[in-house]
Amino acid sequence: MLNMRPLRYLIILLGSLLVAAGTNFFLVPYKILDGGIIGIALIINYLFDAKIGVAIILCSFPIFLLAWLKERDIFYNSVLGLLTSSFLIELLGPIQFHFLYYFEFGSISSAILGGFLMGTGLGIMLRFKASTGGTDLLAQYIKRYVPLNLGFIIFLTDFMIIGAGGLLISKETFFHSILTIVSGGVATGLCTLETK
Repeated sequence: MLNMRPLRYLIILLGSLLVAAGTNFFLVPYKILDGGIIGIALIINYLFDAKIGVAIILCSFPIFLLAWLKERDIFYNSVLGLLTSSFLIELLGPIQFHFLYYFEFGSISSAILGGFLMGTGLGIMLRFKASTGGTDLLAQYIKRYVPLNLGFIIFLTDFMIIGAGGLLISKETFFHSILTIVSGGVATGLCTLETK
């Protein structure tokens, strides 16, 4: 039987790279929010100029504690994704300027493309029983008790965070952030569709 562990590591690396690229190259330049823990970390970054990767790890701690206490297998499958995506977000941050020098899509296109990249990265990780932690970890836990698509559960939690962030950002940014989570939710949903 094929050993899935090296493949899972490769998937976590690829998924984390897509999340990091979507965050740094598409969302941050226009101060667009994503949902979930990344969205909370982006709010902290926009308000206090804190490092996004560090904020993600700190904000994820309570959810990882719940996973450690209740669902150890989900914890182990997500901690590597959390650390890898947080590290790659910090690693790609300094080259954001170089990317934007050659590619500039505008705020609406960036919101859609960034959301789709991040949703795809998350979706392929979820497909292989891994994740970046945060609210997708919470969604995996909820899915065990509620028969909904993971992408839809993540979309709902993202929408709640964007709604809360809407109190801190402009209406235009709020609209762009909605585009991001819709695009990301579609991508994640497509990647996690269960075929019979």
